[in-house]
Amino acid sequence: MAQDNSDIARSLYECWNARELERAAEVMKDEGEVVLVGVDVRLHGPDGLLELERMWASAFPDGRMAIDRVIASGDCVCMEVCLRGAHTGELRWPGVEIAPTGRSVTLHMCDVLEFRDGKVRTLRSYFDSASLLQQLGALPELALEARA
Repeated sequence: MAQDNSDIARSLYECWNARELERAAEVMKDEGEVVLVGVDVRLHGPDGLLELERMWASAFPDGRMAIDRVIASGDCVCMEVCLRGAHTGELRWPGVEIAPTGRSVTLHMCDVLEFRDGKVRTLRSYFDSASLLQQLGALPELALEARA
């Protein structure tokens, strides 16, 4: 079953790259939940996953997700992925609206997907939102001194 779940998880990113967003949403359970962990955004069901997919696709129309690593165990699949693209569309999630900057970003993420009956029950997405905002010029660069 772990292999089947891995294939389903991979298909989410393949669908996003092909901009087949509705097809990706079909793998989400009706009662499923998507959580953007660092910003505590919670979205529900297939419509919630579709909203997340559209958010990234509209902000980074040329963006591509590369799958760096897949780790599966039982009903859980961890996907280490990297989004690369130019910010040429508005980036919006609750409380955040950033007009297009034209800047290129590289955003490493880890998504943890839990499956039930062949569909995604929960998707928790972990990414460094400060790094993203910094790459977009929405946060000043932080100079950190190394401590000996």
